[in-house]
Parts: sequence; structure tokens; C-alpha cells
Amino acid sequence: VQLQASGGGLVQAGGSLRLSCTRSGGTMKNFAVGWFRQAPGKEREFAGGLSRSDVLTKFSESVEGRFDISRDNAKNTVFLQMSSLKLEDTAVYICAAIPAASTRYLPRSAGEYYYWGQGTQVTVSS
Repeated sequence: VQLQASGGGLVQAGGSLRLSCTRSGGTMKNFAVGWFRQAPGKEREFAGGLSRSDVLTKFSESVEGRFDISRDNAKNTVFLQMSSLKLEDTAVYICAAIPAASTRYLPRSAGEYYYWGQGTQVTVSS
């Protein structure tokens, strides 16, 4: 399973970006997908995730209400829509996936994900 994250860039505080996580050559619909982020000098943290069949979403407290996640099965892609961006959202954003039998399985721990994309840089400026 190969994942490709894209859509990062430079944006002013208060702006929006949409990140994409696309699986090459296969469907994403049976996977739970998580978005993680890692800022310089900080540990990787869970930003948000989407369970199989889009039953469940979870977000970290720091992004709750500003970020949203959706899936387009026809494009084998999961999106992370980020709005009202803050300086502290600056990080490399990395998508991860795990095959899920349950529609309510959505781990926050990075260690539970099998497949990882390469990350995309998001920089929020003042």
C-alpha cells in the first residue's frame, strides 16, 4: 500500500488548505485513515482521522472545529480540510492508514497504523 500526501504549502494565518492522501493502485474505502503532524523539535501527534465507511471522525483538541476529514472513494483519496489556520499548525502533515474490519475502529496512536505516506509541509505565516 503506497500513500501519497499532497496539498501542503504556505498560507497566511486565518487561511485554509486542503490536503490529500491518495492510495496508488487501490481503494481506500476499507481503511481507517489518520492524519498526523510533526513540527520541528516536537513529537508526531494525531491531528484527525476517519474510520472505515466514514462512520467516525476524531480530531485533536487543538484542531477540533477547524479541521475536517472526508473521503472520495472514486479517487482513492482522503482529504484533510484545514481552516482558520494558526501559526502553531505549521508542521509536516503525514497520512497513515490501516485496514479496518470495524467501522468504529479509529486509533489515535501512530503505532497502530501500518501504512504511511511521505508527508507534506504546511507553513502558516503571520
